[in-house]
Formats: sequence, C-alpha cells, structure tokens
Amino acid sequence: PMKIVVAQINVTVGDFAGNAARIRKAVDAAREAGARLVVCPEMALSGYPAEDLWLRDDFCDQCTAELVKLAPYCLDVAVVVGYPHREGRTRYNAAAVLRGGRIEHVYFKQKLPNYRVFDEKRYFETGNRACVFEVEGRKVGLTICEDLWFPEPAAQAKAAGAELLLSINASPFNRSQQAERYQKMGARVKETQLPLLYVHGTGGQDEIVFDGASFALDSDGMVGYQAETFREAIDIVEFEGKSVRGTMAKPLTEEETIYRALMTGVGDYVNKNRFPGVLLGLSGGIDSALVLAICVDALGADRVHAVMMPSDYTASI
Repeated sequence: PMKIVVAQINVTVGDFAGNAARIRKAVDAAREAGARLVVCPEMALSGYPAEDLWLRDDFCDQCTAELVKLAPYCLDVAVVVGYPHREGRTRYNAAAVLRGGRIEHVYFKQKLPNYRVFDEKRYFETGNRACVFEVEGRKVGLTICEDLWFPEPAAQAKAAGAELLLSINASPFNRSQQAERYQKMGARVKETQLPLLYVHGTGGQDEIVFDGASFALDSDGMVGYQAETFREAIDIVEFEGKSVRGTMAKPLTEEETIYRALMTGVGDYVNKNRFPGVLLGLSGGIDSALVLAICVDALGADRVHAVMMPSDYTASI
C-alpha cells in the first residue's frame, strides 16, 4: 500500500512562515513513516479566507516566496500545498505539488463558490485543466474543495488517468456540513468508481470555523478513514487498489461538535489576534455560565476575567 500523510492543520491568514513550519512538521512525519505523499488543506500556506489581502501583490508574492523556500524541504516526498497563485493582475486559487526541491505541478481551482461566506469570484479566475501526478506508480487526481461538488472536474481527472481523487478543502463548519460532504463526495465516487481522499483544515479565522473531520471513501462509497473533529492531526492513511484506509475517530454527538466549534472560534479569535484574554460581564444566568465555560475551556482560567453585573436582576451565584 501507498502511505499518505493527511496534514489536518490549523493555519493563520498571513502567517506564511508559521504555516510553512506546520507543513514541514507533516513532511517530517511522512519521512518517519515512510510515506511519499503529504496533503495539506486548501490555501494552507496563506490561510483562508484572506479576502482582500488576496488582491495585494505583496501578499501573494510573499506567500509564493515562502512556497519557493519550502520546495527544497520536499526532496524525497511529494507535498500538496494550497496557495494563491499570481500571474500579473490575475489570481488563482491554486495547489502546488512540491517534489525534488521544486514546484513540479500547479493546479488551478475550476469551480469558484460565490455564496454564503464565499466570494471567490471577486478574487480568482477559474482553471480548466486536470492535474494528475504520480506517486509510487499510482496516479493521483488533484482537485480543490468546490471542484468535487460538481461532476466535471472528477470526470476530467479520471479521463486524465487518475486512480485516486484527492480533494483539499477549506470548508466552513455548519451543523449539516459533514453530511453534505459525504453526500457530494459519495456521488463523485459513484460516478467515477474511484476512491477519494478529502483533506480539510481545522481552526478558526475571524467569524469562520473549520472543523477538520478529513475522511476517505473507498470506490464503493464506504468510509475507510475518519479524522478527529476540531482537532489538528497528522494522520497516516494507506491507499491500495480501490480503498483508502486509516484510523477512525470516535463519533461525536451534535452537542459535543457544537461545543468544540464554539471553543475553537473563541480560542483562535483571541489567540490569532494576540489578545491577552477576555473580560466577561456575567448576569449569573445559564447563558452567562455557558459563555464562561466556553472561554475557560478555550483559553484557560487564568486568561478569563469575570465581573458580576451590578443589577437587581443579576442572579446570585
């Protein structure tokens, strides 16, 4: 079987060096495990969503410079890294395949979401070509997030010889999102009869949270690997024949999932903005108690300062 490292990492918009350090850690894990492919999430090097920062030449160029610095670290391992690709005034939501100390392939996202929190048509042009690359004699078809919500990019990758569909993602969490992912990815598997590996990031960025929960589907649509929800992870999966196998994380209840989402959003908003902590005005009610618990679990009690509101309606504790 071919070993693949799933780098379910928590990156920060604009922290190119810090994001690259997380990717290098995943490459180290691949070498230790004897894996020849590392897969990072969509826009792993720049962070997502960078919004109007993507329109700045210096932002894109600094990110590309970090990508070029990362390439020599990827001599014996192929590493898929999401980043914004700039050609003059044109930008693409891109993924590079780093190997042999160079940028071996570049893929441009073909389906740009423009609904809810997404505004990608404002920033990026669309790609139109498949990207299929070889690792240990197996051909991997690379796609980015929204691509596999539609049949065409998957069919295009199969026509180009892909034996495995690979999807890198930055997909904001909502309560029904994972079920939708299984449904959409399952449809692509059914159409192509190819196994699929879905790699997702985790963490909070401004008002959005990403839940991780990377997974793999065999060619018959059965789940062969399931990563943790709202946890960073560097997992090893094995691709052989028509299946991708790995560890299976314990399922969470809906309440546990939502609580982790709230903790992640609070913790990363405070930490990524380098705030020292939070100050809470408490009424003594259940809602105040819940907010206090979330903040303490996300940040630690020493970074949470609570003040009881001076009111006749404040409940006693």
